[in-house]
Amino acid sequence: MASSEVSLLKAAAAAMIRLPAACRNGTCRACLCQAEGPVTYPAGVRPGLMPEERDAGWILPCVARAAGALTLQVPGATPREVRPPPDGLTGARR
Repeated sequence: MASSEVSLLKAAAAAMIRLPAACRNGTCRACLCQAEGPVTYPAGVRPGLMPEERDAGWILPCVARAAGALTLQVPGATPREVRPPPDGLTGARR
């Protein structure tokens, strides 16, 4: 479960899930998706959403935070790729 202190975008990244995003401040709407469950926004503001969209369950995960158990419907979500370090790099440089 995501912390209520972290945006859903950051929580997804920590869970190795890449969500669509661009501005990361709630204005571009690139991350717009639907949620089933409660979310909160910093200072109670929902930037970039019209009242009808909020009522229909649309959220902006780049600024929204989980306020309980929720499910996101994100058409553009993909698993994040874990890349091994390049050959020859095994530790800290000296």
